[in-house]
Amino acid sequence: MFKNRLIVLLSALSMLVFTACNDNDDNDIPKASVAVLHASPDAPKVDIKVNDDAVLEGVDFAEGSRLLALASDTYTIAVDGILPGDERTTVIGPVDLAFDGNTRYVIIAANSVAKIEPIVVTADVTEVASDQVRVQVVHATATAPEVDVYVTAPDADINNASPLGTFGYKEDLGPVEVPGDNYQIRVTPKDTKDVLYDSGSVPLEGGSDLVISAVANTKIGEGYAPIQLVVLDGTTSFVITDKNTPASVRVIHNSPDAPAVDIIVNNNFNEPLVEDFAYTDFTPYVNVASGSYNIKVAVADTQNAVIDANVTFERGSMQSVYAVNEVSKIEPLILNDDNRSVATEAKVRLLHGSPTAGSVDIYVTAPDANISNVEPAFSGVQFKDETGYVSLAEGDYRVRVTPTGSKDAVIDTGILSLNAGGIYTAIARDAADDETEPFGLILLDDFND
Repeated sequence: MFKNRLIVLLSALSMLVFTACNDNDDNDIPKASVAVLHASPDAPKVDIKVNDDAVLEGVDFAEGSRLLALASDTYTIAVDGILPGDERTTVIGPVDLAFDGNTRYVIIAANSVAKIEPIVVTADVTEVASDQVRVQVVHATATAPEVDVYVTAPDADINNASPLGTFGYKEDLGPVEVPGDNYQIRVTPKDTKDVLYDSGSVPLEGGSDLVISAVANTKIGEGYAPIQLVVLDGTTSFVITDKNTPASVRVIHNSPDAPAVDIIVNNNFNEPLVEDFAYTDFTPYVNVASGSYNIKVAVADTQNAVIDANVTFERGSMQSVYAVNEVSKIEPLILNDDNRSVATEAKVRLLHGSPTAGSVDIYVTAPDANISNVEPAFSGVQFKDETGYVSLAEGDYRVRVTPTGSKDAVIDTGILSLNAGGIYTAIARDAADDETEPFGLILLDDFND
């Protein structure tokens, strides 16, 4: 959806610029090429405005745009952060920037949201030979030290190599041209050979003109490099994570009548990943090497598997594996998680995990709101449906779940205090054996802090 909207918006702006040039008979005047990159790790999605017109909307962290051709002129550029309730606030600018013809400009929104600032990187626009690659590298991570950058043949020993260059935050290296081939990009603290980031073997295709920005890695913990690379190739953007980046996985037992279970990986029954895993239990995130795995959920201390599934975990992914439904129909439900903390909002995700509740409505209100006078935030939610991550302003809320079309709450959370920067996940479930109410919740993430 984002990519389609981006293409439409850019095409529309390009048409406006082209039409303006036609009107002034200046089609032969060299154009400037402009792209933008969101590199503020805790900032919300943003809109980019040129002369008060939004030309890019909903740009998320580590996303960049295609190159946009603009007539040589001075333009007013602003970046608006998107707040809960779809409100906007200007976080960069408005600033007047003069764009010269035959020059490429990459505008990077960098640093934390409290200190967000623009980095503007320029280069001459000239044709790249079909067997060459032009590369410009930008240090866009405010928390990273001054570093050396090595661009070598794959598996070359950097102890015997000189860096492409040394740079600190807001500085750039290049552009330089190298033959199209496979390369390995490594980043070390200045004057050391201690690798902070390793791309592994990366193909750089001849004829490409690339801007590669080192941005913060929002996943933290053992196995994660402090940075990742975002590549702008003039048409789109993509991320290159460190070659050793793991996948992160957690498991949630949400089958109400299933017994305690063991979780077995690749048939290693002698060393279960999790043992005696009971209803409503959940694991922390566990890092695993990317790849394909066989996951079995077996009755504890037996080899009687009630779930037997082959799962592929991608490098850098975060996923939750839910064992859902009654034991006679038990199945895995796998959801992708987005645990990037955003300083301006709480991110809340709700999952319908009750096999007996039927279709429900979900109300998210102020604590004292009377839902008889309120429309549900989510209507007709079916078993195994989820809301996605919803942005809410910091404050107190109350969540009530009713049968669809009813105002009689079968789940009432009472007051929930949500903090900006928090991640919150709640799963509606059937009652456990020792509970008197028919339904309850499994609370994950920052609900447990």
